[in-house]
Amino acid sequence: MNASRHRGFALITALIMLLLLTVLVTSSFTLSKVNLDVVSNQQWRNEALAAADDAIEQVIPSLTGSIPAAQTIGVDINRDHIDDYEVAVAQPECIRVSVATQVAPSSLTLEGMSSSTWNTEWELVASVLDPSTGASVRVRSGVRLLLSDARKNQLCP
Repeated sequence: MNASRHRGFALITALIMLLLLTVLVTSSFTLSKVNLDVVSNQQWRNEALAAADDAIEQVIPSLTGSIPAAQTIGVDINRDHIDDYEVAVAQPECIRVSVATQVAPSSLTLEGMSSSTWNTEWELVASVLDPSTGASVRVRSGVRLLLSDARKNQLCP
């Protein structure tokens, strides 16, 4: 009778150890999946920020050549010639204007003309949305451009 009690106790102990091992393996799997999700989200966020910065850099040269408008720009992060992100860039906004002091004014000024150049400060906002998860990144950036008087009057009324 004593031997059968020991076998029963060994069986119960083995079942408890098996249960604990199962719980440990399950929690390890869950924890590793959560860690993988966190790393994946962080990678998406970093790539989306880089895509938004790249789109803003593409928009800046257009401020000197045309009237700025809102646009959507495709960005290829991994350089495989396929756009990985669609970046919505809001219409750039001229937020501040001041006379540039670096350029000396002309000694001759005709009526209706100005020899001044202007420091213009612009706010650019780019947004990236992941349609599958609904996650989004918004980047706000500022840039200062030196514009002629005529161009300043056209873009920054």
